[in-house]
Amino acid sequence: MIEVQSVNKSFDGFQALDNLSMTVPAGSIYGLVGPNGAGKSTILRHITGIYQPDSGLILVGGERVYENPAVKARIADIPDDLYRFGSASTADMARFYRGFYPRFDMTRYDTLKEIFHTVDEKRPIRRLSKGMQKQSAFWLALCCRPEVLVLDEPVDGLDPVMRRQVWSLLMSDVVQEGVTVLVSSHNLRELEDVCDHVGILSKGRVLLERSLSELQANVVKMQVVFQEKELPQLPDDMEVLNVQQVGRIHTLIVRGTAEEITNRLAVYSPILMDALPLTLEEIFIYELGGEDYAVRDIIL
Repeated sequence: MIEVQSVNKSFDGFQALDNLSMTVPAGSIYGLVGPNGAGKSTILRHITGIYQPDSGLILVGGERVYENPAVKARIADIPDDLYRFGSASTADMARFYRGFYPRFDMTRYDTLKEIFHTVDEKRPIRRLSKGMQKQSAFWLALCCRPEVLVLDEPVDGLDPVMRRQVWSLLMSDVVQEGVTVLVSSHNLRELEDVCDHVGILSKGRVLLERSLSELQANVVKMQVVFQEKELPQLPDDMEVLNVQQVGRIHTLIVRGTAEEITNRLAVYSPILMDALPLTLEEIFIYELGGEDYAVRDIIL
């Protein structure tokens, strides 16, 4: 659905995007993570057609986005810094959106009014709290019936109950309507529960882009107690990403499946051996290892 091919962008000599390429499959939730200044908001503004790349190609549904109103009408966007007309209310913005979103659904607007019931639709949005402004933004964006929904730090300011409600609505649209969601966030733990694919940015380029299932299947945490206190000499072809020892317990982060690594370690006749799941945060830290200078800044 979204194809970004070798995109470069500079601002006053600063290289914001450096030959960046990424692919967001149709009907998926794609999480884009990275430290501050990595280029997340910049690439989102390219995908929504706000910025024009210096070079490279950006396609949504096989069509260029920049200065293409027909494609932009299929994209809804909730930026980190919300902008609304000075005195506009949620109801005013709904009427405004109807002018250029041909699929804007007033029936859904009325239905979602029950979910976002704490938002006064007649009150100017600028006079609402940050959380209420975000709720208003989701209310309007979901009524646009977009094919692509682009979100930049979307749930900041929302209370835990509303966060869960919003993610539920988004996932329902992905499943039932085939909506493609691209979400930028620092919150790896939250993305872990909702994303199908994840990409990590650093210095304006994508360092790693994989499906969550692939990530979680190919790195395993093993806790092992061997006959001897010291770690035995492991095979050279076993890719151990990290080793820690507390007492007699060795914790190994190893690239491979849990079954494969369990079988390979079994030849050392361990006293105790257990394969544990890794969080998305741990996977990124250990996958990138020393290659990435700032991935640890993503810690939540």
